[in-house]
Amino acid sequence: MEGKNTDLTQGNIVKSIIWFSIPLLVGNLFQQLYNAVDSYVVGNYVGKAALAAVGASTPVINMLIGFFMGIATGAGVVIAQYYGANDTKRMRKSIHSSMALTLVMAMLLTIIGLVCTNPLLHAIGVPSDVFDQASQYLAIYFGGITFTLIYNMGAGILRAIGDSKRPLYFLVIASVINIILDFLFVKVFQWGVAGAGVATLIAQGISAVMVVFILMYTKENYQLVIKEISFDKEMLTRIIKIGLPTGIQQSIVSLSNVIVQSYVNVYGSSVIAGYSVTVKIDGFVNLPLQAFNMAVTTFVGQNIGAKKYDRVKKGAYITYILATITIGIFVVVMYFFGKDFIAIFNQEKEVIEAGRLMQLIFLPFYLFLPINQIINGVLRGAGKSTIPMYIMVFSFVILRQIYLFIITRFTSSVAYVFFGWPVTWIVSSIIFLVYYYKVDWLNVKD
Repeated sequence: MEGKNTDLTQGNIVKSIIWFSIPLLVGNLFQQLYNAVDSYVVGNYVGKAALAAVGASTPVINMLIGFFMGIATGAGVVIAQYYGANDTKRMRKSIHSSMALTLVMAMLLTIIGLVCTNPLLHAIGVPSDVFDQASQYLAIYFGGITFTLIYNMGAGILRAIGDSKRPLYFLVIASVINIILDFLFVKVFQWGVAGAGVATLIAQGISAVMVVFILMYTKENYQLVIKEISFDKEMLTRIIKIGLPTGIQQSIVSLSNVIVQSYVNVYGSSVIAGYSVTVKIDGFVNLPLQAFNMAVTTFVGQNIGAKKYDRVKKGAYITYILATITIGIFVVVMYFFGKDFIAIFNQEKEVIEAGRLMQLIFLPFYLFLPINQIINGVLRGAGKSTIPMYIMVFSFVILRQIYLFIITRFTSSVAYVFFGWPVTWIVSSIIFLVYYYKVDWLNVKD
Protein backbone atom coordinates (compact mmCIF):
# COMPACT_ATOMS: atom_id res chain seq x y z
CA MET A 1 0.00 0.00 0.00
CA GLU A 2 1.82 3.10 -1.27
CA GLY A 3 0.63 6.48 -0.04
CA LYS A 4 0.46 9.66 -2.07
CA ASN A 5 3.01 12.12 -0.76
CA THR A 6 2.05 15.80 -0.72
CA ASP A 7 4.57 18.28 -2.08
CA LEU A 8 3.67 21.41 -0.10
CA THR A 9 6.16 23.59 -1.99
CA GLN A 10 3.81 24.21 -4.91
CA GLY A 11 0.12 24.65 -5.74
CA ASN A 12 -2.71 26.46 -3.97
CA ILE A 13 -1.77 27.08 -0.33
CA VAL A 14 -5.29 26.97 1.11
CA LYS A 15 -6.06 23.71 -0.65
CA SER A 16 -2.70 22.20 0.33
CA ILE A 17 -3.07 23.10 4.02
CA ILE A 18 -6.67 21.91 4.26
CA TRP A 19 -6.15 18.59 2.48
CA PHE A 20 -2.97 17.88 4.43
CA SER A 21 -4.64 18.86 7.72
CA ILE A 22 -7.82 16.79 7.40
CA PRO A 23 -6.12 13.39 7.85
CA LEU A 24 -4.10 14.89 10.72
CA LEU A 25 -7.29 16.14 12.37
CA VAL A 26 -9.09 12.81 12.05
CA GLY A 27 -5.93 11.02 13.16
CA ASN A 28 -5.63 13.24 16.23
CA LEU A 29 -9.30 12.55 16.93
CA PHE A 30 -8.70 8.83 17.06
CA GLN A 31 -5.50 9.33 19.07
CA GLN A 32 -7.56 11.26 21.61
CA LEU A 33 -10.11 8.45 21.65
CA TYR A 34 -7.55 6.09 23.21
CA ASN A 35 -7.62 7.73 26.61
CA ALA A 36 -11.12 9.16 26.29
CA VAL A 37 -12.66 5.75 25.74
CA ASP A 38 -10.73 4.44 28.74
CA SER A 39 -12.27 7.26 30.78
CA TYR A 40 -15.77 6.66 29.42
CA VAL A 41 -15.73 2.92 30.07
CA VAL A 42 -14.24 3.03 33.57
CA GLY A 43 -16.36 6.07 34.49
CA ASN A 44 -19.58 4.27 33.57
CA TYR A 45 -18.79 0.64 34.40
CA VAL A 46 -16.31 0.84 37.28
CA GLY A 47 -16.97 4.13 39.09
CA LYS A 48 -15.94 7.67 39.98
CA ALA A 49 -12.71 6.61 41.68
CA ALA A 50 -11.62 4.68 38.58
CA LEU A 51 -12.39 7.68 36.37
CA ALA A 52 -10.35 9.89 38.66
CA ALA A 53 -7.51 7.32 38.55
CA VAL A 54 -7.28 7.45 34.76
CA GLY A 55 -7.46 11.25 34.93
CA ALA A 56 -4.73 11.46 37.55
CA SER A 57 -2.55 9.21 35.36
CA THR A 58 -2.78 11.40 32.28
CA PRO A 59 -0.41 14.24 33.34
CA VAL A 60 2.24 11.68 34.34
CA ILE A 61 1.95 9.97 30.94
CA ASN A 62 2.08 13.28 29.09
CA MET A 63 5.15 14.40 31.01
CA LEU A 64 7.27 11.49 29.77
CA ILE A 65 5.69 11.04 26.35
CA GLY A 66 5.90 14.79 25.76
CA PHE A 67 9.69 14.69 25.86
CA PHE A 68 9.84 12.03 23.17
CA MET A 69 7.23 13.77 21.02
CA GLY A 70 9.43 16.85 21.00
CA ILE A 71 12.35 14.81 19.71
CA ALA A 72 10.05 13.26 17.10
CA THR A 73 9.00 16.75 16.01
CA GLY A 74 12.65 17.66 15.52
CA ALA A 75 13.18 14.53 13.44
CA GLY A 76 10.15 15.38 11.31
CA VAL A 77 11.43 18.91 10.64
CA VAL A 78 14.86 17.61 9.56
CA ILE A 79 13.30 14.97 7.28
CA ALA A 80 10.84 17.49 5.78
CA GLN A 81 13.61 19.98 5.01
CA TYR A 82 15.72 17.35 3.23
CA TYR A 83 12.64 16.12 1.41
CA GLY A 84 11.85 19.67 0.24
CA ALA A 85 15.48 20.09 -0.90
CA ASN A 86 15.40 16.71 -2.75
CA ASP A 87 18.42 15.54 -0.73
CA THR A 88 17.62 11.81 -0.63
CA LYS A 89 20.91 10.72 0.92
CA ARG A 90 20.60 12.93 4.00
CA MET A 91 16.86 12.26 4.24
CA ARG A 92 17.52 8.52 4.52
CA LYS A 93 20.24 9.06 7.11
CA SER A 94 17.90 11.22 9.16
CA ILE A 95 15.15 8.59 9.01
CA HIS A 96 17.40 5.78 10.24
CA SER A 97 19.00 7.94 12.93
CA SER A 98 15.50 8.88 14.12
CA MET A 99 14.46 5.26 14.46
CA ALA A 100 17.68 4.38 16.31
CA LEU A 101 16.98 7.20 18.75
CA THR A 102 13.42 5.91 19.19
CA LEU A 103 14.60 2.46 20.26
CA VAL A 104 17.05 3.89 22.80
CA MET A 105 14.47 6.25 24.25
CA ALA A 106 11.90 3.43 24.43
CA MET A 107 14.16 1.51 26.79
CA LEU A 108 14.87 4.56 28.92
CA LEU A 109 11.25 5.70 29.22
CA THR A 110 10.06 2.19 30.07
CA ILE A 111 12.47 2.08 33.01
CA ILE A 112 11.80 5.66 34.12
CA GLY A 113 8.04 5.22 33.86
CA LEU A 114 7.93 2.01 35.88
CA VAL A 115 10.32 3.25 38.56
CA CYS A 116 8.92 6.77 39.00
CA THR A 117 5.16 6.10 38.84
CA ASN A 118 4.41 5.65 42.54
CA PRO A 119 6.73 8.44 43.79
CA LEU A 120 5.11 10.85 41.31
CA LEU A 121 1.59 9.89 42.36
CA HIS A 122 2.55 10.37 46.01
CA ALA A 123 4.22 13.70 45.22
CA ILE A 124 1.10 15.18 43.61
CA GLY A 125 -1.14 14.01 46.44
CA VAL A 126 -3.35 11.49 44.62
CA PRO A 127 -6.07 10.48 47.15
CA SER A 128 -5.92 7.00 48.70
CA ASP A 129 -9.19 5.90 47.08
CA VAL A 130 -7.65 6.61 43.67
CA PHE A 131 -3.97 5.77 44.18
CA ASP A 132 -3.88 1.97 43.64
CA GLN A 133 -5.90 2.09 40.44
CA ALA A 134 -3.84 4.97 39.02
CA SER A 135 -0.64 3.08 39.83
CA GLN A 136 -1.93 -0.07 38.14
CA TYR A 137 -3.01 1.79 35.00
CA LEU A 138 0.35 3.56 34.69
CA ALA A 139 2.35 0.35 35.20
CA ILE A 140 0.54 -1.29 32.28
CA TYR A 141 0.86 1.80 30.09
CA PHE A 142 4.60 2.18 30.59
CA GLY A 143 5.10 -1.54 30.16
CA GLY A 144 4.03 -1.10 26.54
CA ILE A 145 5.35 2.38 25.87
CA THR A 146 7.74 1.09 23.19
CA PHE A 147 4.78 0.56 20.86
CA THR A 148 3.64 4.15 21.39
CA LEU A 149 7.05 5.62 20.57
CA ILE A 150 7.59 3.48 17.47
CA TYR A 151 4.19 4.38 16.06
CA ASN A 152 4.63 8.10 16.69
CA MET A 153 8.09 8.26 15.12
CA GLY A 154 6.98 6.17 12.15
CA ALA A 155 3.91 8.32 11.62
CA GLY A 156 6.10 11.43 11.93
CA ILE A 157 8.37 10.14 9.16
CA LEU A 158 5.41 9.59 6.85
CA ARG A 159 3.98 13.05 7.59
CA ALA A 160 7.36 14.69 6.96
CA ILE A 161 7.38 13.40 3.37
CA GLY A 162 3.79 14.59 2.89
CA ASP A 163 1.82 11.42 3.67
CA SER A 164 -0.74 12.28 6.33
CA LYS A 165 -3.26 9.64 5.23
CA ARG A 166 -1.71 6.31 6.19
CA PRO A 167 -0.98 7.34 9.80
CA LEU A 168 -4.71 8.11 9.91
CA TYR A 169 -5.65 4.65 8.60
CA PHE A 170 -3.49 2.99 11.24
CA LEU A 171 -4.99 5.08 14.04
CA VAL A 172 -8.54 4.34 12.93
CA ILE A 173 -7.89 0.61 12.98
CA ALA A 174 -6.09 0.73 16.34
CA SER A 175 -8.76 2.94 17.92
CA VAL A 176 -11.60 0.66 16.86
CA ILE A 177 -9.70 -2.28 18.35
CA ASN A 178 -9.11 -0.29 21.55
CA ILE A 179 -12.83 0.52 21.87
CA ILE A 180 -13.85 -3.10 21.37
CA LEU A 181 -11.28 -4.38 23.85
CA ASP A 182 -12.18 -1.70 26.41
CA PHE A 183 -15.76 -2.90 26.57
CA LEU A 184 -14.69 -6.54 26.50
CA PHE A 185 -12.08 -6.31 29.27
CA VAL A 186 -13.84 -3.78 31.52
CA LYS A 187 -17.57 -4.40 31.06
CA VAL A 188 -17.60 -8.13 30.21
CA PHE A 189 -14.49 -9.50 31.94
CA GLN A 190 -14.68 -6.87 34.72
CA TRP A 191 -10.94 -6.29 34.87
CA GLY A 192 -11.43 -2.69 36.03
CA VAL A 193 -8.78 -0.08 35.28
CA ALA A 194 -6.31 -2.81 34.33
CA GLY A 195 -8.60 -3.86 31.49
CA ALA A 196 -8.53 -0.36 30.04
CA GLY A 197 -4.75 -0.29 30.26
CA VAL A 198 -4.34 -3.68 28.55
CA ALA A 199 -6.76 -2.67 25.76
CA THR A 200 -4.72 0.46 25.06
CA LEU A 201 -1.44 -1.49 25.09
CA ILE A 202 -2.70 -4.03 22.53
CA ALA A 203 -4.12 -1.33 20.24
CA GLN A 204 -0.89 0.67 20.31
CA GLY A 205 1.10 -2.48 19.56
CA ILE A 206 -0.99 -3.07 16.44
CA SER A 207 -0.53 0.51 15.20
CA ALA A 208 3.26 0.23 15.70
CA VAL A 209 3.43 -3.00 13.69
CA MET A 210 1.44 -1.45 10.83
CA VAL A 211 3.58 1.68 10.50
CA VAL A 212 6.84 -0.29 10.64
CA PHE A 213 5.54 -2.72 8.00
CA ILE A 214 4.73 0.17 5.63
CA LEU A 215 8.11 1.83 6.14
CA MET A 216 10.01 -1.43 5.61
CA TYR A 217 8.18 -2.60 2.50
CA THR A 218 7.67 0.67 0.63
CA LYS A 219 9.44 1.06 -2.73
CA GLU A 220 9.96 4.78 -2.14
CA ASN A 221 13.25 6.42 -1.18
CA TYR A 222 12.21 6.73 2.47
CA GLN A 223 12.24 2.94 2.99
CA LEU A 224 13.30 1.78 6.45
CA VAL A 225 16.05 -0.85 6.30
CA ILE A 226 16.67 -2.62 9.61
CA LYS A 227 20.43 -3.01 9.12
CA GLU A 228 20.75 0.72 8.36
CA ILE A 229 19.25 1.77 11.71
CA SER A 230 22.15 3.53 13.37
CA PHE A 231 23.26 6.95 14.54
CA ASP A 232 24.68 9.37 11.99
CA LYS A 233 26.47 12.13 13.87
CA GLU A 234 25.41 14.96 11.56
CA MET A 235 21.76 13.87 11.52
CA LEU A 236 21.60 13.15 15.25
CA THR A 237 23.03 16.58 16.00
CA ARG A 238 20.41 18.31 13.81
CA ILE A 239 17.55 16.25 15.23
CA ILE A 240 18.59 16.97 18.81
CA LYS A 241 19.24 20.66 18.09
CA ILE A 242 15.68 21.10 16.84
CA GLY A 243 13.92 18.41 18.86
CA LEU A 244 15.52 18.74 22.29
CA PRO A 245 14.13 22.23 23.03
CA THR A 246 10.68 21.06 21.95
CA GLY A 247 11.00 17.91 24.06
CA ILE A 248 12.12 19.88 27.09
CA GLN A 249 9.27 22.33 26.55
CA GLN A 250 6.60 19.63 26.29
CA SER A 251 7.99 17.65 29.20
CA ILE A 252 8.29 20.68 31.48
CA VAL A 253 4.82 21.92 30.53
CA SER A 254 3.48 18.45 31.33
CA LEU A 255 5.37 18.49 34.63
CA SER A 256 3.67 21.79 35.33
CA ASN A 257 0.32 20.09 34.67
CA VAL A 258 1.29 17.36 37.15
CA ILE A 259 1.83 20.10 39.73
CA VAL A 260 -1.47 21.74 38.72
CA GLN A 261 -3.09 18.34 39.30
CA SER A 262 -1.84 18.52 42.88
CA TYR A 263 -3.80 21.77 43.37
CA VAL A 264 -6.94 20.08 42.02
CA ASN A 265 -6.45 16.91 44.08
CA VAL A 266 -7.13 18.72 47.36
CA TYR A 267 -10.78 19.22 46.32
CA GLY A 268 -11.56 15.47 46.35
CA SER A 269 -12.51 12.77 43.85
CA SER A 270 -15.60 14.53 42.45
CA VAL A 271 -13.63 17.61 41.39
CA ILE A 272 -10.76 15.43 40.18
CA ALA A 273 -13.21 13.46 38.03
CA GLY A 274 -14.88 16.64 36.70
CA TYR A 275 -11.50 18.20 35.99
CA SER A 276 -10.30 15.00 34.26
CA VAL A 277 -13.36 14.82 32.02
CA THR A 278 -13.06 18.49 31.03
CA VAL A 279 -9.39 18.00 30.22
CA LYS A 280 -10.41 15.13 27.93
CA ILE A 281 -13.03 17.32 26.22
CA ASP A 282 -10.52 20.18 26.01
CA GLY A 283 -8.25 17.74 24.20
CA PHE A 284 -10.92 17.24 21.55
CA VAL A 285 -11.44 21.00 21.19
CA ASN A 286 -7.71 21.39 20.58
CA LEU A 287 -7.56 18.67 17.92
CA PRO A 288 -7.96 20.99 14.91
CA LEU A 289 -5.32 23.31 16.33
CA GLN A 290 -2.90 20.41 16.74
CA ALA A 291 -3.63 19.30 13.16
CA PHE A 292 -2.96 22.81 11.80
CA ASN A 293 0.15 23.03 13.98
CA MET A 294 1.53 19.80 12.52
CA ALA A 295 0.54 20.80 8.99
CA VAL A 296 2.18 24.22 9.14
CA THR A 297 5.35 22.68 10.63
CA THR A 298 5.68 20.35 7.65
CA PHE A 299 4.63 23.13 5.24
CA VAL A 300 7.28 25.52 6.57
CA GLY A 301 9.93 22.79 6.71
CA GLN A 302 9.42 21.76 3.08
CA ASN A 303 9.23 25.34 1.77
CA ILE A 304 12.33 26.46 3.65
CA GLY A 305 14.12 23.44 2.21
CA ALA A 306 12.98 24.64 -1.24
CA LYS A 307 13.93 28.26 -0.34
CA LYS A 308 10.39 29.56 -0.98
CA TYR A 309 10.32 32.07 1.86
CA ASP A 310 7.39 34.21 0.65
CA ARG A 311 5.27 31.06 0.51
CA VAL A 312 6.25 30.30 4.11
CA LYS A 313 4.70 33.51 5.48
CA LYS A 314 1.61 33.24 3.30
CA GLY A 315 1.08 29.70 4.53
CA ALA A 316 1.46 30.78 8.16
CA TYR A 317 -1.19 33.51 7.79
CA ILE A 318 -3.64 31.26 5.95
CA THR A 319 -3.24 28.48 8.52
CA TYR A 320 -3.91 30.93 11.36
CA ILE A 321 -7.15 32.10 9.72
CA LEU A 322 -8.31 28.52 9.17
CA ALA A 323 -7.47 27.59 12.78
CA THR A 324 -9.29 30.62 14.21
CA ILE A 325 -12.46 29.94 12.23
CA THR A 326 -12.42 26.30 13.32
CA ILE A 327 -11.89 27.01 17.01
CA GLY A 328 -14.67 29.63 16.90
CA ILE A 329 -17.11 26.96 15.73
CA PHE A 330 -15.99 24.66 18.54
CA VAL A 331 -16.51 27.40 21.14
CA VAL A 332 -20.13 27.84 20.06
CA VAL A 333 -20.77 24.10 20.15
CA MET A 334 -19.17 23.72 23.57
CA TYR A 335 -21.16 26.64 24.99
CA PHE A 336 -24.48 25.01 24.14
CA PHE A 337 -23.63 21.30 24.49
CA GLY A 338 -20.55 21.13 26.73
CA LYS A 339 -22.52 20.01 29.81
CA ASP A 340 -23.99 17.10 27.85
CA PHE A 341 -20.51 16.03 26.81
CA ILE A 342 -19.41 15.91 30.46
CA ALA A 343 -22.43 13.77 31.36
CA ILE A 344 -21.33 11.16 28.80
CA PHE A 345 -18.43 10.27 31.07
CA ASN A 346 -20.19 10.44 34.43
CA GLN A 347 -23.68 11.48 35.55
CA GLU A 348 -22.95 12.46 39.15
CA LYS A 349 -24.08 16.04 39.85
CA GLU A 350 -20.87 17.10 41.62
CA VAL A 351 -18.70 15.79 38.78
CA ILE A 352 -20.76 17.59 36.12
CA GLU A 353 -20.80 20.87 38.08
CA ALA A 354 -17.01 20.89 38.54
CA GLY A 355 -16.39 20.09 34.89
CA ARG A 356 -18.85 22.69 33.60
CA LEU A 357 -17.32 25.41 35.79
CA MET A 358 -13.91 24.75 34.26
CA GLN A 359 -15.43 24.61 30.80
CA LEU A 360 -17.18 27.98 31.05
CA ILE A 361 -13.99 29.61 32.33
CA PHE A 362 -12.01 28.29 29.35
CA LEU A 363 -14.43 29.04 26.49
CA PRO A 364 -13.98 32.82 25.99
CA PHE A 365 -10.21 32.44 25.90
CA TYR A 366 -9.95 29.59 23.37
CA LEU A 367 -9.58 32.20 20.61
CA PHE A 368 -6.06 32.94 21.87
CA LEU A 369 -4.95 29.35 21.24
CA PRO A 370 -4.55 29.59 17.43
CA ILE A 371 -1.91 32.29 17.95
CA ASN A 372 0.11 29.99 20.19
CA GLN A 373 -0.27 26.86 18.10
CA ILE A 374 0.33 28.29 14.63
CA ILE A 375 3.30 30.54 15.42
CA ASN A 376 4.72 27.67 17.48
CA GLY A 377 4.45 25.33 14.47
CA VAL A 378 5.89 27.92 12.07
CA LEU A 379 8.96 28.51 14.22
CA ARG A 380 9.56 24.79 14.67
CA GLY A 381 9.30 24.21 10.93
CA ALA A 382 11.90 26.95 10.48
CA GLY A 383 14.20 25.15 12.90
CA LYS A 384 13.81 27.84 15.57
CA SER A 385 12.54 25.46 18.23
CA THR A 386 14.32 27.13 21.15
CA ILE A 387 12.06 30.20 20.88
CA PRO A 388 8.75 28.33 21.44
CA MET A 389 10.45 26.49 24.28
CA TYR A 390 11.38 29.71 26.08
CA ILE A 391 7.97 31.29 25.52
CA MET A 392 5.86 28.31 26.51
CA VAL A 393 7.99 27.25 29.47
CA PHE A 394 7.83 30.79 30.83
CA SER A 395 4.09 31.14 30.25
CA PHE A 396 2.72 27.65 30.92
CA VAL A 397 5.17 26.60 33.63
CA ILE A 398 6.78 29.48 35.50
CA LEU A 399 3.97 32.02 35.23
CA ARG A 400 1.22 29.45 35.80
CA GLN A 401 2.89 28.10 38.94
CA ILE A 402 3.47 31.60 40.29
CA TYR A 403 -0.17 32.43 39.64
CA LEU A 404 -1.44 29.26 41.37
CA PHE A 405 0.88 29.67 44.33
CA ILE A 406 -0.31 33.24 44.91
CA ILE A 407 -4.02 32.81 44.13
CA THR A 408 -4.48 29.78 46.39
CA ARG A 409 -3.17 31.86 49.29
CA PHE A 410 -6.11 34.25 48.92
CA THR A 411 -9.01 31.97 47.98
CA SER A 412 -10.10 28.35 48.35
CA SER A 413 -12.34 28.45 45.25
CA VAL A 414 -11.35 25.95 42.56
CA ALA A 415 -12.56 28.45 39.93
CA TYR A 416 -9.42 30.53 40.44
CA VAL A 417 -7.28 27.44 39.94
CA PHE A 418 -8.99 26.91 36.57
CA PHE A 419 -8.26 30.53 35.58
CA GLY A 420 -4.57 29.60 35.61
CA TRP A 421 -4.91 28.35 32.03
CA PRO A 422 -6.50 31.41 30.32
CA VAL A 423 -4.15 33.84 32.05
CA THR A 424 -1.10 32.07 30.65
CA TRP A 425 -2.65 31.57 27.18
CA ILE A 426 -3.01 35.35 26.86
CA VAL A 427 0.55 36.09 27.98
CA SER A 428 2.00 33.43 25.66
CA SER A 429 0.02 34.79 22.69
CA ILE A 430 1.31 38.32 23.25
CA ILE A 431 4.94 37.18 23.41
CA PHE A 432 4.58 35.00 20.31
CA LEU A 433 3.10 37.89 18.32
CA VAL A 434 5.85 40.30 19.35
CA TYR A 435 8.55 37.80 18.35
CA TYR A 436 6.89 36.84 15.06
CA TYR A 437 6.51 40.43 13.84
CA LYS A 438 9.62 42.02 15.37
CA VAL A 439 12.28 39.38 14.64
CA ASP A 440 13.50 38.23 11.22
CA TRP A 441 13.10 34.58 12.24
CA LEU A 442 13.63 33.22 8.70
CA ASN A 443 17.28 34.34 8.70
CA VAL A 444 18.30 34.48 12.39
CA LYS A 445 20.34 31.47 13.54
CA ASP A 446 19.62 29.83 16.92
